[in-house]
Amino acid sequence: MPNKQTTIQVQGVEVRLQQHDQGAYFSLTDIASHGRAPANDIIKNYLRNRSNIEFLGLWESFNNPDFNSVDFHRIRTETGLSDFILSVKDWIDLTNAIGITSRAGRYGGTYAHQEIAVQFASWLNPSFYLYLVREFKRLKEDEATLLQTEWNLHRQLAKTNWHIHSAAVRENLVPLIDWNTSKEAIYQASEADLLNLALFGLTAREWKLASPEASGNIRDHATAEQLLILSNLQSLNSKLLQWGSPKGQRLEILNRTAREQMEIIIRTKSLGEIKKLK
Repeated sequence: MPNKQTTIQVQGVEVRLQQHDQGAYFSLTDIASHGRAPANDIIKNYLRNRSNIEFLGLWESFNNPDFNSVDFHRIRTETGLSDFILSVKDWIDLTNAIGITSRAGRYGGTYAHQEIAVQFASWLNPSFYLYLVREFKRLKEDEATLLQTEWNLHRQLAKTNWHIHSAAVRENLVPLIDWNTSKEAIYQASEADLLNLALFGLTAREWKLASPEASGNIRDHATAEQLLILSNLQSLNSKLLQWGSPKGQRLEILNRTAREQMEIIIRTKSLGEIKKLK
């Protein structure tokens, strides 16, 4: 089941893409519409070519542990014979292939993993193939820019809320005599690690020991979703400190809150993607 669908424009052709667990899948039906014959006939001709079948078999052998290599070898032997006919459904049913999918419905058609789709486009039309690769690259760059923007926004929000959290730690845990000293830094680091434990499941030191080659700190490698939750946890912990909640109780509340909020975010995103497919 696809998780997300989008489109790119390639030489006047709208090509649909679906995001699966294995990666992006392009609509071969849309790509084939660029050809002179009906799309279904072009896809059938693609499967009559021995080089294409060998490519598909090689891709499956690399990516599909359940690939039926016995039936694949039989298909490869018969490919090219005058009476050889192989549909997409036959290919999937006989070899248990995952690189190509086919289904009916509003968003139906034949789709193929990006590596297969690119090879298909190259076989069909080298010029169209080049434009397809460029548009897909542009799409990925735009998505990466958007994700980085969201990450930076949440990182900045978390840093801003840190001042609120830091003030709460100082006013509720640190003796007045220790303000602005190295002793206060110990309190601040301890509370920061309380948040790390609640959200990431380990302290900053534990993360560093587990990731010696990584630059920065644990929060520099957090996702945008984690940073959003971190900001919320900082506000919550500030209140819990004001209310005098003991550390063990605060850790339990913060961890439960982090899990609940992550579940809500994941569920909300999933519902949003489902709505896009309707």
